[in-house]
Amino acid sequence: QVQLVESGGGLVQPGGSLRLSCAASGFTFSSYWMYWVRQAPGKGLAWVSRISTNGDTTYYKDSVKGRFTISRDNAKNMLYLQMNSLKVEDTALYYCTRDRLAGPRSTYLPPWSQGTQVTVSS
Repeated sequence: QVQLVESGGGLVQPGGSLRLSCAASGFTFSSYWMYWVRQAPGKGLAWVSRISTNGDTTYYKDSVKGRFTISRDNAKNMLYLQMNSLKVEDTALYYCTRDRLAGPRSTYLPPWSQGTQVTVSS
């Protein structure tokens, strides 16, 4: 079965850094665009970043551009999100998810995993 397990979240002060990891299994990881999405308290799900199957194309939400870096290691079935210069507004439950279809990008599947909590607070 498809499994996505996020880790790396925690409590950090504004300006700090965290690296989130997502371990994937149960599907051909290298065939899918991958995504990071987040849900802040009391708000809906929001797209953060996406990465192509081979990692050579990336996109970011404007508010995280220049601060976050998405990457993947297909040999290890791992997805990462390096988050620097964190802001209070980044506080959210972060999920990784995959594209609905293999190959060309379509849209992401709603997250079904537990996510990892990122809390930015002084």
